[in-house]
Amino acid sequence: MEKSLVVVESPTKVRTLKKYLGKGYAVAATVGHIMDLPKKEMGIDIEGGFKPVYKIIPGKEKVIRSLKQVAKDITTVYLAPDPDREGEAIAWHTAKVLRKKGRRFHRVLFHELTESAILTAIRHPESLNRPKFEAQQARRVLDRLVGYHISPLLWKKVKQGLSAGRVQSVAVRIICEREREIQAFVPKEYWSVTAHLSSDTPPPFTARLSKKSGKKIHIPDEAACKDLLSDLSRHPFVVADVVKKTVTQSPQPPFITSKLQQEAIRKLRFSAKKTMTIAQQLYEGIELGPGEPVGLITYMRTDSVRVNKEAAQEALALIRERFGEAFAMPAPRLFKNRKKAQDAHEAIRPTSVHNTPEKVAPFLDKSQQALYEMIWKRFVASQMKPALIDKVTAAIGAGPYRFTAGGSTVRFPGFMTLYQSVDDERQGKEKRKVLPALSKGMSLTLDKLEPKQHFTQPPPRFSEASLVKELEENGIGRPSTYATILSTIRGKGYVDLVKGYFRPSELGFIVNDLVVASFPDLVNVDFTAKMEDHLDRIETAEMDYLKMISDFYADFQKALDRAAKGMLSLKGVGIPTDLPCPACHRGTLHIKMGKNGHFLACNRYPRCTFTANYVRDEKGRIQVNGPSPGEPSEETCEKCGRPMLIKQGKYGTFLACSGFPECKNARSMGCGHSEKKTGVKCPEPDCGGELVEKTSKRGKIFYGCNRYPQCTFALWERPVPKPCPECGAPFLVEKTTKRNGSFLSCKRDGCPHTEKISS
Repeated sequence: MEKSLVVVESPTKVRTLKKYLGKGYAVAATVGHIMDLPKKEMGIDIEGGFKPVYKIIPGKEKVIRSLKQVAKDITTVYLAPDPDREGEAIAWHTAKVLRKKGRRFHRVLFHELTESAILTAIRHPESLNRPKFEAQQARRVLDRLVGYHISPLLWKKVKQGLSAGRVQSVAVRIICEREREIQAFVPKEYWSVTAHLSSDTPPPFTARLSKKSGKKIHIPDEAACKDLLSDLSRHPFVVADVVKKTVTQSPQPPFITSKLQQEAIRKLRFSAKKTMTIAQQLYEGIELGPGEPVGLITYMRTDSVRVNKEAAQEALALIRERFGEAFAMPAPRLFKNRKKAQDAHEAIRPTSVHNTPEKVAPFLDKSQQALYEMIWKRFVASQMKPALIDKVTAAIGAGPYRFTAGGSTVRFPGFMTLYQSVDDERQGKEKRKVLPALSKGMSLTLDKLEPKQHFTQPPPRFSEASLVKELEENGIGRPSTYATILSTIRGKGYVDLVKGYFRPSELGFIVNDLVVASFPDLVNVDFTAKMEDHLDRIETAEMDYLKMISDFYADFQKALDRAAKGMLSLKGVGIPTDLPCPACHRGTLHIKMGKNGHFLACNRYPRCTFTANYVRDEKGRIQVNGPSPGEPSEETCEKCGRPMLIKQGKYGTFLACSGFPECKNARSMGCGHSEKKTGVKCPEPDCGGELVEKTSKRGKIFYGCNRYPQCTFALWERPVPKPCPECGAPFLVEKTTKRNGSFLSCKRDGCPHTEKISS
């Protein structure tokens, strides 16, 4: 019997497939993409109809040779990379490198790595999906056109190494605009009044003042609050109305990718990237015993809440067995998708509910266990009956004033017995208050009135979870790209994650403002969402791929031409501010960019050479940060007698002679405190300096020569004045690792010496 070849994307899947397919199949992996657009050139033939020029990814030659070796004389090849756009591209590129006369290619989609799913997919192969491949290709071409045209513009106008992206720039814009909303926000004072009440039966309860004479009440300040309290003290408190009702609370559907990321961020404190990495491991297979790899969840990149009916039936059987008939739905609960596009996969669910979290726990690490348990519980809970909650709302009258009190109790917990989302838990804590038995006309005892001052709050900064939600709700990117977007904007230095919330860096503000000014449509939320919709329509063969690219590029080229001439240059004129120059009092300060970052400079340069570092206050206003480089000091040069100037360098603040270049005398000023000596001589030849402890601009301790800027030797590890016993180096350095703790090591290249630190 002739063998067939199955080609998958990840090596992790190979053992799982071999186990279920048997000896009639060879299985090999591409280890991700094997072909892509070249890194150091555009790779798009614009004049030739935007044809992408794919090349073998450097380092993948060995993988391709191995694939060809395994394929040999095999005539039937099943292409089984992941069942999404990226997987489709890998399948097409694999077919291209393995194409041979008489060889047949089939596409198989493994939505879960279980025996039945694998065998069913092999028995019912499909053809390669050209529209899906073109959708991936369209995204790749769009991103390359944007990145390879705008990024060089930023290198020219701002500095080398910057980048702009069709989606990442929109994410940065969203964060920047939220920050400016916060900066522009002016808090307004208001007051609330809470009545602490009791009746003839416990418990005591609270009610919040809401209306006066039928209109919503607003208490602007303390004086108004005092007048109101005085008036309230004259009125008895009586129950005006009681409304009782039972509401049902239904479970949420099983996870889609974006909701999984949001919940894992909030509930497990995982990053989006970590969530997707662990989910990939659970999908590709975990060994539940020697030689028994099992895919524990279905494919983890999906926009669909659709659930396999058999899987839902399996969950219902488990619910009846574990919780009883009262908790199980009479028939599977089916969920509707918002749109058909991207509905090729089910929701994320366990491949078998019988692989309970307790059963698989011994085979998973802590992170895998936490994520799997969340996926398992959410899916099973989705097939449980709704919770029934008894709600009581009481209106309390005090003359013309109305107070509102609310309480609720859980009559039947339903799905909440097994799983509640973060939002469910939060709402539960807020609402699960118990009121005493109240009836209309009942008199109440006022224990006290509690006034409280409040201020309106600015909109919150985005966390990873809320930014993913914002991107999803606005149709920006796709769930499979969110983790990459978040990593990219942080890695480029455009935003910082401070105490769990995104803040734009100054570089982020600068780049965002330049890109928005020059490409307002490209980084527009609605435009980006429309492009995502176009990609979906290409995948469903409703839109022509080349026409979409051509239409986009026509407008993009016009914007590029305008930006090349009109985008402000931070290497030249810079971005004007409204700050007058404190040196000449005639010019204004502009934001400019140098090799060490952004700074302020007088626009009258070279007639005025004033420069300064700066920061922004909580309102976004520019503040000159400390002494400006080039500012006179009280010291004179010991070599020529001229005044010394305070300057900023890569390694901190230093003094330099104003007579430069005739006199090149300079010396370190330290870092705002006396430099701590290490007792180690500078290793640079003929230097004669000493290594001292310093602090970088970002507050990180390092060790550098005290003769800076004449000597720029520096290192991060603390030097210890102890010669190396093996090579004779004049000092060792202190290192710390998680595995070995703190120890001493030789810094000289090629010397392996390490030793414990003496107590």
